[in-house]
Amino acid sequence: MSVWGLELFRNFKEKTMKRVLILLILISSISSMKSQQDAWVFFTDKENVEANLANPISILTQEALDRKSLHNTPIDERDVPVNEAYISMVKQQEGITVMAKSKWFNCVHVRGAEEDISALEALQFVALVDFADNSITRSADGLDFVKEAPQNQQRANYNYGATENQVSMLGVDFLHQQEFVGDGMVIAVLDSGFPGVNVNGAFSALHEEGRLLDGYDFVDREDDEFAFTGSTHGARVTSDIVGFIENEFVGTAPHVSLYCFRTEDVGSENPVEESYWVEAAERADSLGVDIINTSLGYRTFDNPAYDYTFEDMDGQTTFISRGATHAFDKGMLVVTSAGNSGAGMISAPGDSPGALTVGAVDSEGNYASFSSIGPSSDGRVKPDVMAQGAASAVVDQNNNITTNNGTSFSSPIMAGAIASLWQADPSRTNAEIIQIVREAAHLYPDSTPELGYGIPDFSEALSQLSVEDVNAFAKAYTISPNPAINQFNISANGVNVPLEVTIYDLLGKRLQTTSIEGEQGNVDVSRLTTGIYLVQIQENTQTTTQKLIIR
Repeated sequence: MSVWGLELFRNFKEKTMKRVLILLILISSISSMKSQQDAWVFFTDKENVEANLANPISILTQEALDRKSLHNTPIDERDVPVNEAYISMVKQQEGITVMAKSKWFNCVHVRGAEEDISALEALQFVALVDFADNSITRSADGLDFVKEAPQNQQRANYNYGATENQVSMLGVDFLHQQEFVGDGMVIAVLDSGFPGVNVNGAFSALHEEGRLLDGYDFVDREDDEFAFTGSTHGARVTSDIVGFIENEFVGTAPHVSLYCFRTEDVGSENPVEESYWVEAAERADSLGVDIINTSLGYRTFDNPAYDYTFEDMDGQTTFISRGATHAFDKGMLVVTSAGNSGAGMISAPGDSPGALTVGAVDSEGNYASFSSIGPSSDGRVKPDVMAQGAASAVVDQNNNITTNNGTSFSSPIMAGAIASLWQADPSRTNAEIIQIVREAAHLYPDSTPELGYGIPDFSEALSQLSVEDVNAFAKAYTISPNPAINQFNISANGVNVPLEVTIYDLLGKRLQTTSIEGEQGNVDVSRLTTGIYLVQIQENTQTTTQKLIIR
């Protein structure tokens, strides 16, 4: 072969080898992308469990301890954080990315190649690896988990405007007449983004009164300001709870306090969002939240291998549904949307036995055709109850009133209604409140796959609470602001007699007593730490007790 021919051959060989190399890299890259898996890695133990449980303020806020004390909710090993040393060692393993963690499950959510994730089982502190892909493994072995249609009542003092139908359908206007509007109750909304909630006029009272407690973005791991960007879905959902535009729009709990947690990544659908949700629920528990609203649901994913079947909707299979049951066990009340699959099955976490699952009806109380139906795969009634989800009034990110369809909106309408109801007797447990709401529904004790127990009448639910003299003495007094910082005001609403105001902690210990003369007066609470307290107001021989949050 000539020198020229040899050089030509070498150039051809080099170019061919480069092309083959590029092709191999491309194939390897594609193969690597295809082999990326999601899984939960469960640990064997936690550190300093006894010490943390002996000193629970080291792992929970005072608000959380107060709520648990009020409802006799146990503090146990699930409240102890995950061992950070274990998490660090998992992060150091080849090809592994840690996406989220859960103290309730003592696990981390990881992403990586199947073989790299499987290799984690060799670590001494790893108890189990559970892949999201059903074809690889789906095992929970070793994981212990611990009437007549309602009639409209007398019109409330509010001019509800666009929300009149969705509020009065549930009899929530009757609660508002008794001045049960969510004062002292705390809701965490877990959603996809909250643009405008921190600035828009519909939430101005929420800002001015210090009731927008915090926000956090669990997807991008950013503090509060990032939670108030992105998808507008969470902002619209939140408006149905706490939005207020005078004479135009009133949410079902206009005086409630609020946390906004972003857990949904609208750019993809992946089981890691279930893990973000559980993390946020754990944060809510540690902060003393009463109610979680989640207008989210999980059944199908970008990777079909992760999809859930009807058999999986048993309340014990999906990570998020098991997390919702833990949240219930910890004393919170989880309100969730049933899903928008019409005749299709409900979505997780709507199958959780610890969740109050809400379907959608139209403005006349008829089943909305898009609302997912039950029962759960193990035969429990789901959805539990219904609220308006067809043409629900909402406030959008630009502070405009509009309408949206979806169980995404029937859920917050119900969550706010429950907050207003629970305010009437905050000593009731989450289980008691859920059952009272079910029994106040118009089909109870009968049910249908489409409507569950039906549409609750919250005036009936209030009567089931047996709250003494709700129309008279208790209504006569208003505590504001609530939450309070350093002091609060008691307004007697026209009553001009001496009052004795006594503050108790949730264990019944008397902390201070203040005398007030006249129609209103201030109570200094600067000596008290942040937490939840009971305020007893005594007028002659009559008393009423209300819940107070001190920040």
